[in-house]
Amino acid sequence: MERDSLGFDPNTPNVARLYDYYLGGKDHFPADREAAEKILAVAPELRAAARANRAFLGRAVRFLAGAGIHQFLDIGTGLPTQGAVHEVANEILGNSKVVYVDVDPVVLVHARALLESAEDTRAVEGDLRAPQEILKNPDVTEVIDFTKPVGILLVAVMHFIDEADDPQQIIRTLREAMAPGSYLVLSHGTSDARAAAVSKGTEVYKNATSRLFLRDRKRIEALFEGFELLEPGLVWLPEWRPDEADRIDFIEHPEASLVVCGVARKS
Repeated sequence: MERDSLGFDPNTPNVARLYDYYLGGKDHFPADREAAEKILAVAPELRAAARANRAFLGRAVRFLAGAGIHQFLDIGTGLPTQGAVHEVANEILGNSKVVYVDVDPVVLVHARALLESAEDTRAVEGDLRAPQEILKNPDVTEVIDFTKPVGILLVAVMHFIDEADDPQQIIRTLREAMAPGSYLVLSHGTSDARAAAVSKGTEVYKNATSRLFLRDRKRIEALFEGFELLEPGLVWLPEWRPDEADRIDFIEHPEASLVVCGVARKS
């Protein structure tokens, strides 16, 4: 999410394309594959962790839809893949409204092509480090009514936000715009994961379109300030209200998912 990284550059590892590679997608280039393999060489669990992150997103969206949330703001959405937010929500509600926000123009091209025939969905450009601009974007407010409960999804994106950009204030700004009964869904790579994975991941992403800023559990939990963190709290990805199919890769070692997550409600 570096501001000076906008534009298409196949020679610089791109965080969205790296994630796509971990998931087994096709939208990546040699520079992305080379960077990804450097991490996978010391942290082969990263592929399963990426799948666990997508699975968590799906469970969280189903939970929110079941709780009556009809509108979703997915910030830092990444390249489209199976189980997109509007697809999951519509399985339950049939009439959800979804806005996907990303700073990466490559992501936006793919997302807009995918959403061409989808109703009540948008893909808009926006930088999480400027949340007010996202909240006031007319393409966002045309779909999302912030006077009613909304689900804001920050899935595997906050670990690209430097402390200098004040992640606490970013989420506070979003929270203040959310109506009571809204939900925050967040997953975040943690420095409490295996040391080799943390070290190599941080090193490789220094040369990607966004650097990696991993935090410990205490610091991540602080990002939920002002929300009620729902059970089971801040946990490893496969531990958040798992389906049996989602546990298979991490039955004995949930910490191998490398990422912690939580869902919280604004009272």
